[in-house]
Amino acid sequence: MQKCVFLDRDGVINADSPAYIKHWSEFEFLPGSLPALKRLTENGFATVIITNQSIINRKMVPLKTLEEIHRNLRSAVRKSGGAIHGIFFCPHTPEENCSCRKPKPGLIHQARAAFDIHLTSAVMVGDSAKDIECAKNAGCGKSILVRTGNGLKAETQLARLDHSPDYIFNDLDEASQWIVDNPLPSGLPND
Repeated sequence: MQKCVFLDRDGVINADSPAYIKHWSEFEFLPGSLPALKRLTENGFATVIITNQSIINRKMVPLKTLEEIHRNLRSAVRKSGGAIHGIFFCPHTPEENCSCRKPKPGLIHQARAAFDIHLTSAVMVGDSAKDIECAKNAGCGKSILVRTGNGLKAETQLARLDHSPDYIFNDLDEASQWIVDNPLPSGLPND
């Protein structure tokens, strides 16, 4: 498998909303995210979205609506020259205590199995403390916090918990440039 970047969705690729993203019309790409995805794709990185989407089990939207959002997301990224290689989502609420809801590493483990990803050479980019904890729990080579979405709040939380990300950037565009310029060495399959 090629080099891999795991990406949170809401707050990293698109604007987050306290009311959730329930329809494609509410989906708004953050400035620089489409060029960032193009840059990663052109430089041989597989991009895999890892996202909690409790709107499913909260019965706020049917699964087909989330699938439509993701189809449109992939199409828009493709039209801008990038690619999304996989989308893994957790439909559960926090109360369900599943193994796939971040910060647990279940989604990353699903992606690793599906794409034969070398985790020590993978990078996770997120805007929340749970994204950074998920990266560490899964054994990703690096974790990056972006200051978009909930990133500024997460930066404070993580400092208090002494769970610092490896790097902090203003947005996905800055993070993608660092990732391209500093690829991690490949590890063993499924490490």
